[in-house]
Amino acid sequence: MQLFNIIAILITLAAVFSWVNYRFLHMPTAIGLMTIALIMSLVLIGLGQLGYSGFEQNIERMLGSIDFNATLLHGMLSFLLFAGALHINFEDLAKQKFVIATLATASVIGATFLIGLGSWYIFAMIGLDIPFMYCLLLGSLISPTDPIAVLGILKTAGAPKSLETKIAGESLFNDGIAVVLFLVLAEIVAGEQVVTAGTILQTFFIEAVGGALYGLLMGAIAFWMLKKVDNYSVEILITLAMTTGGYALAESLHLSAPIAIVIAGLLIGNHGRRLAMSQSTREHLDTFWELTDEILNAVLFVLIGLEVVLISLDKQFLMAGLLAIPLVLVARLISVALPIGIMRHFRSFSPGVVSILTWGGLRGGISVALALSLPPSDIRDALLTVTYVVVVFSILAQGLTLAPLIRATAVRADLELERTHLD
Repeated sequence: MQLFNIIAILITLAAVFSWVNYRFLHMPTAIGLMTIALIMSLVLIGLGQLGYSGFEQNIERMLGSIDFNATLLHGMLSFLLFAGALHINFEDLAKQKFVIATLATASVIGATFLIGLGSWYIFAMIGLDIPFMYCLLLGSLISPTDPIAVLGILKTAGAPKSLETKIAGESLFNDGIAVVLFLVLAEIVAGEQVVTAGTILQTFFIEAVGGALYGLLMGAIAFWMLKKVDNYSVEILITLAMTTGGYALAESLHLSAPIAIVIAGLLIGNHGRRLAMSQSTREHLDTFWELTDEILNAVLFVLIGLEVVLISLDKQFLMAGLLAIPLVLVARLISVALPIGIMRHFRSFSPGVVSILTWGGLRGGISVALALSLPPSDIRDALLTVTYVVVVFSILAQGLTLAPLIRATAVRADLELERTHLD
């Protein structure tokens, strides 16, 4: 199928589903779109089982011609990360830097090993022979929270500013760390790298730290260029060039492109907006990137919903996915509660921070994209199905209840504060 036709179909579906969601479902946009796409896919699968397989085959053919991994990780992600980072306040982020750095590194690594070990037992318990290193791969691709899934919900959740910054900051940075960890483990599984602590740390340092330094340099160059002109069309074009060309160059240099784009986005969104742009440029820039973010988000979540057509519906794989849901939540709870418990000795946290960070650890398209990047095999089918089940539960169950949880926690905190004053 031609690229233009694929884009036309996806945008049309996103527009129709957005209209249906706005008029009838009233869900958060991303969740509503994925829900409708998922229902449509399941209906098509059901029709296929009844002998009416034409529509399902057409969807399969279209999705088969889309490299989801390349489309997201080497295309859409750069735009979505930049748009997300553009509106994060750098001063708020700096106040939470130690918490965010810990959650984006130690918590992701800890969750990777907890999920890897737990999934190894789950697979063995239901009779699936999945090597331990592949279980660690599953842990690495399912442990990061997805900024694309989280940021949209936080806009309307009414979370305390410090908590919102922690969740948004962690989700923006930890996917870059997780991608590096996944690539290292994938090379080990493929036999391309000897397993030593030194090689793992070296790869982490080069990709993560190198990506951050590269992002600073890229952002500084863009800042200098923005400061020299006062024309919003030229300035938006500069940010587009940085987001696309900068991301592509980071990948070719084997640096963490996601981390680079987040750093550059923070620099332009704070110093660039304040010191290098006129009011007119700021308004046009915000409008452009908000619209870009909304359109790409819509297409992405439609794609996630449709991907169920390509997922193996093997009963053992589905059972493993259902059992992995509590495992992932428990791993998230432990990997968040332990570092926060230690940090409580020298800093204060918002009430209910552990429960909100645990439940707010949504998984999304990045996890599915990483799973799809594995070489075709029965093991890959098992890991992909488990990943998809966890992602769907995360977005639907956790995504729909995160905002009420945040509001309930805030009410409970206010009542406790009131009781303290009365005592």
